[in-house]
Amino acid sequence: QVQLVESGGGLVQAGGSLRLSCAASGGIGSSYGMGWFRQAPGKVREFVAAIRWTGGNTYYADSVKGRFTVSGDNAKNTISLQMNSLKPEDTAAYYCAASTRPYIVSVGGSYNYWGQGTQVTVSS
Repeated sequence: QVQLVESGGGLVQAGGSLRLSCAASGGIGSSYGMGWFRQAPGKVREFVAAIRWTGGNTYYADSVKGRFTVSGDNAKNTISLQMNSLKPEDTAAYYCAASTRPYIVSVGGSYNYWGQGTQVTVSS
């Protein structure tokens, strides 16, 4: 059974940093790429960042560009998200996702595996 397990969430003051990690287990096999999404209370899930293994290209939402850095290991099916200069509006549950089929990096519905989420809270 494939599982994606996130870690690294927590409470941080505005301007601080956190690093999220996610590892896939259970025989996910080869994936096309992995990504991060977030969902704040009362809001829809939104794309944050992603990495496509072919070519190693990375993608970011405009709201996090320049502050967040995504990295990963294709062979291990792991992905991390370094979050710097955090803002209160970054507060959300962050979800790791993986796709083992052709997908659109910013579209959550095109990923076929999801983690349970990790909470990030940024205080002002």
